[in-house]
Amino acid sequence: MLYIIRHGQTELNSKNALQGRSDYPLNDAGVQQARDAAQKLQNLGIRFDRVYSSPLGRAVQTARIVTPDIEPVIDRRLIEMDYGPYEGVDLNNPPREILEFFKDFAHNPAPEGMEQLSSVVERIGSFLEEIKGFGGNILISTHAIAMKGALEYLTPESRGAYWSKYIGNCTIYAVEIWNGSFGKPYELGME
Repeated sequence: MLYIIRHGQTELNSKNALQGRSDYPLNDAGVQQARDAAQKLQNLGIRFDRVYSSPLGRAVQTARIVTPDIEPVIDRRLIEMDYGPYEGVDLNNPPREILEFFKDFAHNPAPEGMEQLSSVVERIGSFLEEIKGFGGNILISTHAIAMKGALEYLTPESRGAYWSKYIGNCTIYAVEIWNGSFGKPYELGME
């Protein structure tokens, strides 16, 4: 099985700012969210054989809290979307071009200077293809848009539906892998 978790909360998350590749650590709430996720997985009897993480500290920190006995393997393909000049923008009062992009992620291109969603799907898809032959339980610790890119890759028939779906801190999705193929992802606890 493959499990994908979004990192716990950071100060930028709590301030509702656009956080892409800024390297903020988890705040106290984020640490507790990761501990709660670890407990949820433990209660379900889920143990991991492999753990992968984005190189950003908040994802690595989340992975280490959730799986303290396994050091995560860092893979740059799991990093968050590059927001370029929009990094840190206040989402309570975003620029017009960000507002337009957020109205319809699936059909509006990202503003100039930002990574395009197709690029996110491509790099995450490359990573997923590489690991799908591994056995056992795999945890991926990543970010909201990167996670949505993974879900889009795993569910091409969604036609962009995951881009506008809210994914909270430490939300976990599970995906069965059998005979080198991925099943349909589902939110853990929501199946």
